[in-house]
Amino acid sequence: MNKNIQHLYDIAAKKQRTIIGLMSGTSLDGLDIALCRCNGAGTSTAVEILRFETVAYHNIFRQEVKSIFSKRTVDLEKLCLLNEWIAVQHAGMINDCLVKWHIKKEEVDAIASHGQTIYHAPKSLHQQTMFGNATLQIGDGDHLAVHTGILTISDFRQKHIAAGGEGAPLALYGDYLLFSKKNEERIMLNIGGIANFTYLPSNLDASKMFSTDCGPGNTIMDAYTQQYSPPALYDEDASIAKRGTANQQLLTTLKLHGFFEQDFPKTTGPELFNLTYLLEAQKRSDTVSLGHEDVMATLNQFTADIIVDALQRTMQQKNFSVYASGGGMHNPLLMQNIKEQLPNASFRNIADLNINPDAKEAILFAVLANETLCGGHTNFSGNIPNVSMGKISFPS
Repeated sequence: MNKNIQHLYDIAAKKQRTIIGLMSGTSLDGLDIALCRCNGAGTSTAVEILRFETVAYHNIFRQEVKSIFSKRTVDLEKLCLLNEWIAVQHAGMINDCLVKWHIKKEEVDAIASHGQTIYHAPKSLHQQTMFGNATLQIGDGDHLAVHTGILTISDFRQKHIAAGGEGAPLALYGDYLLFSKKNEERIMLNIGGIANFTYLPSNLDASKMFSTDCGPGNTIMDAYTQQYSPPALYDEDASIAKRGTANQQLLTTLKLHGFFEQDFPKTTGPELFNLTYLLEAQKRSDTVSLGHEDVMATLNQFTADIIVDALQRTMQQKNFSVYASGGGMHNPLLMQNIKEQLPNASFRNIADLNINPDAKEAILFAVLANETLCGGHTNFSGNIPNVSMGKISFPS
């Protein structure tokens, strides 16, 4: 037997596994690195966070990724080069963290790498009849494995698409395994670049749960801040939006897109919701000359409103507990705008479930890797592909 296959078998046979979960989102603020201890699998999964750190990206990294990110036409050579380069950069960040944490690579069973999303193209967006759903994350798993010396599982979204999904959101698998609770209707709300949530029914029926994108989370607000208030990368503490007033004409026009009328589950990305989308809405609403603070206040309200609309369609007057995570949860005005419209919902921090909210997405990919290694027995159904995800790369 190949020694790598034997090593893989030995990891899968363990009672618990130490897995590094990685997440690099569309905000390009940094790489989330979560060192997790995973016990069991399926509905018996338990996760303990041993270490967590977000390693900030330097400006060169951001600019290189932005040169190809969310663009229909890119330099193909640059795309090929960055697939390897990003993986090497991420490997260096992991190695530095392990040194800092005084942990040897031999103590880590696997790396679970989401990679860097470059383009998300569900059929509902590209609308080309001869093609299906598609997505692309780069940061090659083989390079990660070789440069860290640790078995790596990556490229999770492709199996989801191959099995009939749209490649996103994937949070529902980990959300169900970690956070479902009998007799409590739960919404696991994640406000990243794109806002999405998972509905977890109180009867624990996996066939009733779903995960869906709502629309833009921070993506347009961040892009607007970076363009008009550099060097700021985002509207910290909503300081810009708080000085403005939401414009009703622009707000109404921003909501006039067929995506918001589509049934759940659905996915989207910055390919649709970006500064071009904003500018076109400003032209149609005759608000091109609107002050930057008012634009930011409107974008903040826009994100809040589309999240509220999606949650109301799910809650239907029931009492729900909403657990928030993602960068948007740190935006006080955004959270205020959401809570004010959902007085019957109980808003809680995911930290109440003993999970660092900033680490949640990285942890969920560690859970997906754990399922790939030793799970795969949970019976998901309905619109949820019942598959294990991720490609395995050996370090040698």
